[in-house]
Amino acid sequence: MEYNANILLVEDEESLHETLKLNLELEGYSVTSAYDGQVALKSALAEYFDLIIMDIMIPEMDGISVTESLRLQNIESPILILSAKNSSADKVNGLKKGADDYLTKPFDLEELLLRVKKLIIKNRKIQEKESIGDNYNFGNNKIEFASQQAINYQGKTIELSKKEAMLLKLLIENKNEVVPREKILQVVWGYNVYPATRTIDNFILNFRKYFEEDSRNPQHFHSVRSVGYKFTD
Repeated sequence: MEYNANILLVEDEESLHETLKLNLELEGYSVTSAYDGQVALKSALAEYFDLIIMDIMIPEMDGISVTESLRLQNIESPILILSAKNSSADKVNGLKKGADDYLTKPFDLEELLLRVKKLIIKNRKIQEKESIGDNYNFGNNKIEFASQQAINYQGKTIELSKKEAMLLKLLIENKNEVVPREKILQVVWGYNVYPATRTIDNFILNFRKYFEEDSRNPQHFHSVRSVGYKFTD
């Protein structure tokens, strides 16, 4: 696999958990384990996952409740539900609460791996917005990504660090949408686990100093409390 996707595996039946984990790792995925709903919820809020495999019948908090809670908190990672319940009403309920796919037990391992791959590829296509090219203008500012330079509204040339250019590109490619902190850290810094730092905040403050005519009333770079950051043209 060219892309080492991160998967959260939520399954309390130990033998099945180990079998799935081993097979997913053999496919090249990085797997984080959770054996109950509370741990699953905490893990999914702390890290960015490319896919969550969620059993329904788990201790502490069932898989449907975890799925619903994650969607309410703007966690958009695809969720594949595993369930011993195979009625259409159960499937519809799981999908209604925010799951992307539903597989009933017992299932064929090859089918599971195929669905996992498809969900991850589909999610990546959604995440990878149309590239904005090497130059981008907004307000009276111009950014040149290739040379890592910007000319701001005052005509001042700003030398951008590689991470500043990467963060600007990510925010601009997701224009008018909130980009979660976890996704920024994964894409720009390569962190999987969320570090307790004000790293991104400091970058956003710099962008406001560079590009906003009134940095206290920003028109372009917005912080969305407890969620992430947004760029508007």
